[in-house]
Amino acid sequence: MNRRGFIKTAWLSAFTMIGGTALSGEALAGVAPGRYGRNEKSLRAKRWGMVVKTREFGGPEDYALLAEVCRKEHNVPRIDGPRNVKWFWHDTFARVFPDAVNDRPDERTRSSVFPLLCNHCDNPPCVRVCPTGATYKTEDGIVAIDYHRCIGCRFCMAGCPYGARSFNFKDPRLFLPDPPPNPAFPTRMIGVVEKCNFCAERLAVGRMPACVEASNGRILFGDLEDPESTPRRALAENYSIRRKPSLGTRPGVYYII
Repeated sequence: MNRRGFIKTAWLSAFTMIGGTALSGEALAGVAPGRYGRNEKSLRAKRWGMVVKTREFGGPEDYALLAEVCRKEHNVPRIDGPRNVKWFWHDTFARVFPDAVNDRPDERTRSSVFPLLCNHCDNPPCVRVCPTGATYKTEDGIVAIDYHRCIGCRFCMAGCPYGARSFNFKDPRLFLPDPPPNPAFPTRMIGVVEKCNFCAERLAVGRMPACVEASNGRILFGDLEDPESTPRRALAENYSIRRKPSLGTRPGVYYII
């Protein structure tokens, strides 16, 4: 079956399963399974967000260490070349902030690299374009993926303006050791999209995201709706920027430059 036929069949199957009622991406996302269970130990927030204190990082090697922590925590395969899978990576100022108000920053800023991950937008276009509800936003603002509902159409990749999603062109399990680095976290399969999930599985058991723990205080994480949270206090005391704010996605990741 070619790609068009596969997507058409998937749509018809979904239409049949919901009793012939056409649902929007937002409606499907509201009932998407695969939510992370909570208990009395779970960390809670109205909207999770992150603040990166870039001035306290020494360079690419610091971000590479955090990327490796994320890779091991979530069994992210190491695939070289353009079809690599990334949850946490870094890039130059010009590529990370192409629409920065100041197009002539100081030499330190211009020559620095900045960490990248899913922005967990408050108005995520990836959720709106997903035809099956595989991509959905949780009640605490995390943009998550239900890998069992992903049909590999890659509409979410086209809709994401930040390049934060990766497609498994190859079986990712072939690029992982046996057993995988973290047997407690599910591995993915060929033909699905994946990305950073703000370590929702760790929040559900009372633990902070892996990159936050490994950053030694250089990445702050907390409730953006709470004025007394660590991220909000840092944003009130420092100048910060977000990626492509003019698009109206309202990213949940801030950078203190």
